[in-house]
Amino acid sequence: MTSQDNASAQKPAAKDPWDLPDVSGLVVGVLGGTGDQGRGLAYRLARAGQKVIIGSRAAERAGTAAAELGLGIEGAENAECARRSDVVIVAVPWDGHAKTLEALRSELAGKLVVDCVNPLGFDKKGAYALKPAEGSAAEQAAALLPESRVTAAFHHLSAVLLQDESIEEIDTDVMVLGEDRADTDLVQALAGRIPGMRGVFAGRLRNAHQVESLVANLISVNRRYKAHAGLRVTDV
Repeated sequence: MTSQDNASAQKPAAKDPWDLPDVSGLVVGVLGGTGDQGRGLAYRLARAGQKVIIGSRAAERAGTAAAELGLGIEGAENAECARRSDVVIVAVPWDGHAKTLEALRSELAGKLVVDCVNPLGFDKKGAYALKPAEGSAAEQAAALLPESRVTAAFHHLSAVLLQDESIEEIDTDVMVLGEDRADTDLVQALAGRIPGMRGVFAGRLRNAHQVESLVANLISVNRRYKAHAGLRVTDV
């Protein structure tokens, strides 16, 4: 056997990108879970069998939303939601993004944080993308939460479809970004728990701005065609 054959024999097989971990036992917290996007994500994940806690600035408001959704979903004040969750989805409005995360820095330390916030502005011409000083909402989250593992995902989902109980499957891909492949694998697996949905790795956090910005285009699509458009990545 040549030295080249030796090296080939010792080289580990490439990991199958679709070999994703079991995330069924993880508790998922949704900050901003009383808003349309947060409620929709909480509902879909709980419907798929995930343990979900809705977070809000007011515990009573979170409890009311959780009771309305059912499926074993719990409501809690944001800090308690963060403490009790293994994975925390950030679905707060952009104008409250930084303030919310700054206040929860200690509770989110060591947690896997999934930012799905889209920095957008609106005028008479429609929606348009904003660019935060850090580059994106996800990069702002990473800067504010140095002890957390920040990823970005769930940007391109229709809140209307997510909350519609008559819809069995959500026909869309979820672009997942992050610095650590183990973390993005977890988020991909979480997305895959929802029937019809698939998580697709889409790069590091430095690429989050264009993913967040694409929502402005989808809003234009939806208005023109009276639709609830999502995304599919082909040949993957």
